[in-house]
Amino acid sequence: MKVVQTEIADVLVIEPQVFGDDRGFFYESFNERVFLDKTGISVHFVQDNHSRSAKNVLRGLHYQIEQPQGKLVRVVVGSVFDVAVDLRAGSKTFGQSVGVYLSAENKQLLWIPAGFAHGFVVLSESAEFLYKTTDYYAPEHERCLLWNDPDLAIAWPIPGEPILSAKDRAGKLLLDAEVFAETPNDKFVVSSSRN
Repeated sequence: MKVVQTEIADVLVIEPQVFGDDRGFFYESFNERVFLDKTGISVHFVQDNHSRSAKNVLRGLHYQIEQPQGKLVRVVVGSVFDVAVDLRAGSKTFGQSVGVYLSAENKQLLWIPAGFAHGFVVLSESAEFLYKTTDYYAPEHERCLLWNDPDLAIAWPIPGEPILSAKDRAGKLLLDAEVFAETPNDKFVVSSSRN
């Protein structure tokens, strides 16, 4: 397994070791010991999710203001442009984003720690997206940033408008969103980005 830092040091691209021959391929998509050894991050995943989306569907930018989730994401069919936005008010990269192309072909994974919003847009005819989370889905705590917030200036690689859910169309601007303020004991508390 190879770990590549992105422009935001806490967001990591994971390149698994793939063993392939004329029969197909095999790779370990996650191994807790190897992940800890290579990243220095101790994680415990509690939920696995699998979604399928059509071309130009954009899901996000989602986060949970309580029970924040770290996510290990990958694509097993098709390709997506995957984005993480730093919502940790005390971070030097607050409000910045990282975008990575994930596909069934490149087999890369993206580690997105708690305290980030996450979303992706489908580039292929369809895509199947898998992700592990460090906390359970809590719809009462789910929040959404507006995908085209000019302050985020994310260069989504699609022509025109994406296909969005009603929830995602109603996302908030970063300026109006609830964000995370880290406390000394590394717990998250809610604050407003206007502060």
